[in-house]
Amino acid sequence: MPNRLAHETSPYLLQHADNPVDWWPWSPEAFDEARERGVPVVLSVGYSSCHWCHVFAVESFEDETTAAYMNEHFVNVKVDREERPDVDAVYMEAVQAATGQGGWPMTVFLTADAEPFYFGTYFPPEPRHGMPSFRQVLEGVVSAWTDRFDEVTEVAGRIVRDLAGRSLAHGGEGLPGEPELAQALLALSREYDVKHGGFGGAPKFPPSMTIEFLLRHHARTGAEGALQMAADTCEAMARGGMYDQLAGGFARYSVDREWVVPHFEKMLYDNALLCRVYAHLWRATGSELARRVALETADFMVRELRTAEGGFASALDADSEDSGGRHVEGAYYVWTPAQLREVLGEEDAAFASEYFGVTEEGTFEEGASVLQLPRTELAVDADRAADVRARLLAAREERARPGRDDKVVAAWNGLAIAALAETGAYFDRPDLIERATEAADLLVRVHMGDVARLARTSKDGRTGDNAGVLEDYGDVAEGFLALAAVTGEGVWLEFAGFLLDIVLQHFTGEGGQLYDTADDAEQLIRRPQDPTDSATPAGWTAAAGALLSYAAHTGSEAHRTAAEGALGVVKALGPRVPRFIGWGLAVAEALLDGPREVAVTGPVGGELHRTALLGRAPGAVVAAGATGGSEFPLLMDRPMVDGAPTAYVCRHFVCDAPTTDAQELARKLGG
Repeated sequence: MPNRLAHETSPYLLQHADNPVDWWPWSPEAFDEARERGVPVVLSVGYSSCHWCHVFAVESFEDETTAAYMNEHFVNVKVDREERPDVDAVYMEAVQAATGQGGWPMTVFLTADAEPFYFGTYFPPEPRHGMPSFRQVLEGVVSAWTDRFDEVTEVAGRIVRDLAGRSLAHGGEGLPGEPELAQALLALSREYDVKHGGFGGAPKFPPSMTIEFLLRHHARTGAEGALQMAADTCEAMARGGMYDQLAGGFARYSVDREWVVPHFEKMLYDNALLCRVYAHLWRATGSELARRVALETADFMVRELRTAEGGFASALDADSEDSGGRHVEGAYYVWTPAQLREVLGEEDAAFASEYFGVTEEGTFEEGASVLQLPRTELAVDADRAADVRARLLAAREERARPGRDDKVVAAWNGLAIAALAETGAYFDRPDLIERATEAADLLVRVHMGDVARLARTSKDGRTGDNAGVLEDYGDVAEGFLALAAVTGEGVWLEFAGFLLDIVLQHFTGEGGQLYDTADDAEQLIRRPQDPTDSATPAGWTAAAGALLSYAAHTGSEAHRTAAEGALGVVKALGPRVPRFIGWGLAVAEALLDGPREVAVTGPVGGELHRTALLGRAPGAVVAAGATGGSEFPLLMDRPMVDGAPTAYVCRHFVCDAPTTDAQELARKLGG
């Protein structure tokens, strides 16, 4: 019999709807139940494409005996971290403060007042590797709750007080300037992996936002080292196993420092950010590899993640069924030499093994290999390689596919809109711009509704119950601003303004600090705020970037002031931890450059408009269309010169002479 999760929209919660555990969604009623019964709460947080979340579920939450114990002694609450990033952030901060580490699945024991008192992540069904079993943990908590209740509540109160004391100052040191950005570059160069690309050791995550900073820094200063780190990292990732060599798209991260073996889940946000990064790398260098990867990644998002309503689904699972019917990680993607021979025959299999780095011993598990494009000096027959790739892809299509998390997350769709709009404009792919526009339409129609407040998620065209958080407002505004620049449709600038006004009214604190939740959102044990970029831009830095761009478009002093106030944190953190505030550093580059304001009076999609979009000046904003149109303030009083399309470039309250020459415009926007 299904539990209370059966009516939720989250695919992750629906995966647990048939568990014998009597799960509740996060709700006041769950805590009322705990208070009435006098029992603690088990909070279990995960997401649908998380491998160890699946393992935990199979081992413990599908086990009748474990479930019966949980139901008797606890109120059990299940949360999708992608639906409720605020809940996840607050308790993850507590887990990390208490244990020094965190991750998913996250397991937290709470009082009926939602105060945490014991923490963990995954627990095995039997004691192993020095870890207690999940049953031992449950019994220990019940014992403490029953025999030492006063001690438990004292610990919980102390943890909440400690969290409240961690309130973040905004940086307060003024704006990041040339010294801080130079120090950030120096710190990145020290952590750079010269041999393999990327930063740090294993596991290696795609540093998309850091690469955006490096590309912008190179454009502004000419620093060749910054461009080299960006280009070499992008090539290493694109040649490695993290990139799907048959169908495009990136996996979540590499488990090793050489980019060989990925963690196989594919997330919308990674692919959106990386699609944009490779498009920008092509813009900076003309690299054919960057062009190919940007387009293949865009096509992957449209083909594999687009929903029937026109939005983009959150993720593809890491796991799928192998030929023996086992549900295992990576089964859809890996190949043995025997499987190559079965599809290609002996000669082409030998060619494919060398071309894709497939070995007899395997690079993954059980003799299977992840496909790569190893660097080779051998001349490769391009037609033969394309034929082999197509045949392998056709054979792979017959395999059991990974599951898809169909929920549409506003923030990640904002990132996808920006990536698809720009990629479509750069490479003359109007279909990609159409897909970006359709996703933007869905966000306006379904997620914003009648009140211009964003819902965090939707599924099958129906909004979830959870309010948008700061990253939703920042990333969706970023997507709308990119779409406005590409399409010449000022309505997207207007919608971005609606969202950013809400940021000013409901997410901004004193002195420029930002909060992840609105001032009228559900109150948790602490109001979360985190300025550091992780897998995606922090809400803080995403909002700062969108506020800065909107101010450049409109001349709004309030939005410019808010952007500058938010960037104080980049001055504080950029030189110290540049890898964790990459998007903030990229926004700071735009601030130092102006950003430049480009108005193109003339046809949208014409040569001057395209030249403006291809300009490398950090964070430059582009408005295109007929002069005097009310949709774009930058087009007011900007006539054509001698009846020809004309471009106007301004920054720091100073404007260059208008030009009708595309080459001259390119020089003005070269960085």
